[in-house]
Amino acid sequence: MASAPQADATAPEAKSIGSDDYSLSRVPRDKRFGFWSMLLQWLAQSGSISQFTLGATIGVGMTFGDAFLAFTLGAVILEIVIFAIGLAGMREGLATPMLTRWTGFGRNGSALVSFVIAVSLVGWFGVQNTIFGNSVSALVGGPSWMWCVIAGVAITGLVIFGFKYMALFAKIVTPLFFGMVAWSIITTLNDHSISELMSSPPPGEAIPLAVAATAIAGGYMTGAIVSPEMTRYNKKGSHVFVQSASSMILSEYIVGMVGVLLGHLVKSSDVSHIVLSTSGAFGVMVVLMSTAKINDWNLYGSSLGVVNFFQVVFRKRLHRGVVTVVLGIAGTLLSAVGIMTHFTEFLSLLGVMIPPIGGIIVAEYWVVKRMRKPLDDTREAETLPLTSPTWVPMSLVIWVVAFCVGKFYDGGIPALNSLATAFLLYCALGLLGWVKPYGTSTLDDEDGSSPAPAARATTPAGAA
Repeated sequence: MASAPQADATAPEAKSIGSDDYSLSRVPRDKRFGFWSMLLQWLAQSGSISQFTLGATIGVGMTFGDAFLAFTLGAVILEIVIFAIGLAGMREGLATPMLTRWTGFGRNGSALVSFVIAVSLVGWFGVQNTIFGNSVSALVGGPSWMWCVIAGVAITGLVIFGFKYMALFAKIVTPLFFGMVAWSIITTLNDHSISELMSSPPPGEAIPLAVAATAIAGGYMTGAIVSPEMTRYNKKGSHVFVQSASSMILSEYIVGMVGVLLGHLVKSSDVSHIVLSTSGAFGVMVVLMSTAKINDWNLYGSSLGVVNFFQVVFRKRLHRGVVTVVLGIAGTLLSAVGIMTHFTEFLSLLGVMIPPIGGIIVAEYWVVKRMRKPLDDTREAETLPLTSPTWVPMSLVIWVVAFCVGKFYDGGIPALNSLATAFLLYCALGLLGWVKPYGTSTLDDEDGSSPAPAARATTPAGAA
């Protein structure tokens, strides 16, 4: 594998604007993070007021026991998806956009995957930033656009420097958030009987189990599909399981079920004021920081998708730090002028397109195994295969069919329906030999004239 020529060319750029974070290569094993650093990253994704609100919304329409069943169903579905895809990302040290080149989509197909993921995640970054700005404006005053700009700039600045600093931010925010929330909830529930709240009937209109499970599993399915963005920094497969399962337990069983109790208590899904009103200015700050910690992953994942998209389509190797600046500015400005909230329906549509990607990845990597051999051959050397399939037309057909099932079939959980359809179709057609790659592409470097560098030629993201 050719690696030395590229190393000198990329080093100066990497030092000038943040970290490239192995956007187009494997994460070397000696640059991966320890168990506790990664655990805090996972737990940080569980810490948000929106999860309490989801729990309260379900609690208004379900008994405590039924809500527990709904959260269990949602958590099991998500954990299976996260572990199956995340373990592949950990083994290969690759993010989802790059992983798809050898797991069912080929080089050109990975560009389509990257585009869908990038647009979806940067869109949700803008939407979340708008919600962030509106919330701060309502709590402390000042125009919403100003807070959108402040939040957007701060998150962009964090993501520019990559995973290492995002992990450091998680170490600070995660304990503060859950400590503050625990104090608020204990103070609120101290004067009420927990057993009575658990046995009380739902105060609102009944919510069917399938609808509740859809809200729980479907709401985080996109995050599950792009879990390799995080797990590629894990050292062991057991770490992926324990950390993701811990995140599921915390977010669904603790945060979500406490939200159910709060919903029964106030007989409304609007429970954010409980946490905010009992925590003071410090609590408000911590809650807002935790929201920013979740939104930084939207921008980070989008930047990785754009880098892969540009290399495939335009044969131009972009630095992830530069891409982050552009995406962060665009998302921030659009959120500041209030445009992003008009695109939530479109972003929800993209959300149905993403689960089939996970189904195809899992089917190819763990069951069919027709295209992953180049990854197996280069894994120990921590380099990338010199070639990848150019097109896999049948995978695109499966993707479209699975999307239609998720979008137009009314039964079950749409995100799960589309994911399962893609998985089963790919397994069946792949094992029958009907999923065939067409053409072979050489992995390109920045100028498109030579093989991509080995993983170690990329800018370091930080030691474990």
